[in-house]
Parts: sequence; structure tokens; C-alpha cells
Amino acid sequence: MNALLDVARRQPIIADGAMGTQLQRAGLEPGGSGDLWNLQHPERILEIQRRYADAGARILLTNTFGANRYVLDRYDARDVVVSCNLAGAAIARQAAGDDAWVLGDIGPFGGFLEPLGEHPAEEVREAFTEQARALIEGRVDGIMIETMTALDEVALAIRAARDAGAPLVIASMAFDATRAGLRTMMGATPEQAAETMLAAGADAIGANCGTGLEPADFAEIARRYRTVAPDAVVMVEPNAGRPELVGDVVVYRAGPESLAAALPRLLDAGVSIIGGCCGTTPEHIRALAEALGRR
Repeated sequence: MNALLDVARRQPIIADGAMGTQLQRAGLEPGGSGDLWNLQHPERILEIQRRYADAGARILLTNTFGANRYVLDRYDARDVVVSCNLAGAAIARQAAGDDAWVLGDIGPFGGFLEPLGEHPAEEVREAFTEQARALIEGRVDGIMIETMTALDEVALAIRAARDAGAPLVIASMAFDATRAGLRTMMGATPEQAAETMLAAGADAIGANCGTGLEPADFAEIARRYRTVAPDAVVMVEPNAGRPELVGDVVVYRAGPESLAAALPRLLDAGVSIIGGCCGTTPEHIRALAEALGRR
């Protein structure tokens, strides 16, 4: 059994928090590519990830959420996919040292698959495989596929990571609070998501980000996952509450104490790995670690 999963089945593991909002605080201009900072400003990425490790995170995600050929092509940087992912893996590995696992972060490719969209599934699968191979070459401990909303895309990404030889694959979907209940943007329920991710070959399943959700709401997602997959390792990464637009700035008002307060409900729902998504900070992760008695 993979060492990370073995530990997660025995005790909760704390993962890191948001990267995007931390990059903005570090000077990333609106609309800029945070992934390219792996090559342009590696020292700033390292500083952020070291702060998460110092706060108690035992899983660090690489700064490669949008480091696929489709997203990087928007910045005329399609030719640096491999080097960007290799650099992201190296930075995270340096920050982790011997105290944390590193997961290679893969986000959505930024479009829609045929027949809904214009992108052939095989071409998108090649893009995911290219990214996963580079991350694995960079010595990550596994692949983290996150913020997915379409079942066909998450399944494609999982299979691509497997094709690339990933020793561990965690897949995570983003849900919204809708009138019909918890759904992804493309209409998938937590039960459908869990079944699809596991059938495609994910070792663990998760939920992150989403609209209209407070940290404690992720307990309901975890419970619903476990109704169809009672033995699954479940990971959640809540946002720091619901984002609010103040002027031209997005503000997340849920402080570290709110994430720590949600911890008992998350653990009771069977969550094994807990981190943070948009708006969370090293202080949020420190609060989680302290609540678990890890600091």
C-alpha cells in the first residue's frame, strides 16, 4: 500500500492551503500566470511552500495547477510545459524536505471535451499525460487532480496520470450549493463523482473549492462519498468561506478559527486528509495542525 494512504487510514494528515491567493499577495498581477513563476520567481514559490510546511502541512502541492499546454498557450508558453512542471516539483520537494509528501498538482485543462466542446478527448488526454510525466520525472510522490467539475474530464485525467506511471492518484471535484443540492458546475452529484473517480483508477477521492460552501459543508460531501465508497480515503480542501468582492478585490472572511472549528465534523464524516483552498493561508493550516495537536 502507498505510504501516504497507509498513514491516512490510521490518522488524519494535514495538507497545505491556497497557492493562488498567496501568489497574488506576493505580487502576481491580475490575469498573470502563477505557474510560470516556477521559472521566473522560484524563490517566491519556495517561500510560500516553506511557510505551509512550517505551519504543519505534511502534504505540499506543486505550483502547477494550470501548467498544461492549453492554459500555458494563453501566455505563449506552450513550449515550457515540461520545464515548468519539473521546476514546480523541484521547488515543492525542496520545501518539503524529509517531513512532507509532495503531490503534483493538475487542474482542469480550461475547456470542454467533445461533443459539448471542441476539444477531442485524445488530445486532452495527451496534455494531461505530458504534465503528469513531467511531474513524476520531478520525483513527486503522487498526482493530485483537483477542482474538476466534469465527470468525463476527471476520468480522463486520472487515466492519463495512470498512463504516466503515477504511484498514487488523488482526484478532487468542486461542488456548488445549488437549489438542487450539492452539484458540480456540470451537474454531477457527490455520489456520481465518487463512483466515477474510483472506477477511473483514483486511489483517494476529494472535494475542494466550490461556490456557496462553508468549511463545515464539506462534511456532507464526505458523508455522501462514503455512502457509495465506505472504504475510500477522502480528502477535502475548503475555501476560507464564501468569497466577497470588495471594490476590485476578492475577500475571504473565514479566519483560521473557522476552519479549525469545522475539523470535528470533517473527521466524524470520515475525512482523512484536510487542507485548504482559495483564501486559506499558512495561519489556517497552523490552526488545523494545532487542533490536531501537531504543533
